[in-house]
Amino acid sequence: MAYIIDLEHYDDLRGSLTVIDHVLPFEIKRSYYITNVNQLDRGGHRHLVLVEAIICLSGSFIATVDDGTNKQEILLDSPHKCLIIEVGEWHKFYNFSPGSVLLSLASTHYDKTDYIYEPYD
Repeated sequence: MAYIIDLEHYDDLRGSLTVIDHVLPFEIKRSYYITNVNQLDRGGHRHLVLVEAIICLSGSFIATVDDGTNKQEILLDSPHKCLIIEVGEWHKFYNFSPGSVLLSLASTHYDKTDYIYEPYD
């Protein structure tokens, strides 16, 4: 089931430095970010192969993750929290605060055949 990794970070007068180094359970093959969300849901799918790391760089949003047996809602509201979404877990993101930025780090390159859009019953 999906889980949170607390990312190492260093805070001082200059700001906050967050490190992603040797903590992900996969090699990063692709990254993307989502901005300017207009209150519609994002995601709404699961993957056959891909594993994702989701980070809220700014603002906040809620992630719903369903593995077919367990369903959880996770508030992402810190750039120090990294949500790992495993293979086969249906997920969507919603309730974005103004100015939110969602960063995804993915284990594979884009492949449209890896997406399943139907949620679990």
